[in-house]
Amino acid sequence: MAYARRARASPIDCRSVQYPRREACALDTQIASRASGGAGTGRVDFTGDGAILPQKNDLKPWQKREWCTPEVSGDFVAAMEDVLDLYDAPYDAQRPVTCFDETPRQLIDDARPAQPMQPGQPAREDTEYVRCGVADIMLFCEPATGRREAWVTERRTKADFARAMERLVETYPHAEVIRVVMDNLNTHKPGSLYDTFPPEKANALLKKLEFHYTPKHGSWLNMAEIEFAALSRQCLDRRTSDITTLARLVNAWKDARNQCGTPIRWQFTSRHARETMARCYPSQSTG
Repeated sequence: MAYARRARASPIDCRSVQYPRREACALDTQIASRASGGAGTGRVDFTGDGAILPQKNDLKPWQKREWCTPEVSGDFVAAMEDVLDLYDAPYDAQRPVTCFDETPRQLIDDARPAQPMQPGQPAREDTEYVRCGVADIMLFCEPATGRREAWVTERRTKADFARAMERLVETYPHAEVIRVVMDNLNTHKPGSLYDTFPPEKANALLKKLEFHYTPKHGSWLNMAEIEFAALSRQCLDRRTSDITTLARLVNAWKDARNQCGTPIRWQFTSRHARETMARCYPSQSTG
């Protein structure tokens, strides 16, 4: 009976209900602007507590990026165009163009045994690791033919660089001159060969080599960096604890890469540089 009495009660007249006043919020402003023909932003995002989310152009002090800013000078432009003209020249088997570079590789091991993958679960390894030293990976490639050589050394010294150049000359026994693009590392100097070999041998090797240095902060001009990027993705995406294992992995990657024989087709020339990098040319940037 009580339920029946409540059902027969008169309904509430909503027009007589008084609601408290409140101040206009950002959403009211957006709606009013669109209703009156004004230009609204179209959307306002709120967090759970009602605060407006930061927009794309707001300052974000917790974020930062690293940039490699070259020094704008005639030396930078001269070295850049020297390398670009070398890449743009017709192929000459008697004067092959090669690119040389090296990179350190930290040797690390698992602090605790890793867990192998299982159905529905990837392999897992502990975030803690053990440092086992550092090795050095040396690499040179001939972009036009898709040939590359890579090997591992225990350290990075003048003697290691000199032996790398000896290895490069032995790889091209019939070439008149081997043109080598490399960066300005302190060991990448002709004097390193004289510090390592007798003067007669050092002189004979240097007569077969022609060094072309990339500008400072211009390592992107060295196509060996492309090969190192492929090496990092395809081979160095795992922990390696000893130099023997690292050398085996690098050698297997090199053989597989050479079997494909994919050349590097460099398309950026000095003409493109003058069009797209005019600010790097002092005579043009100063007006």
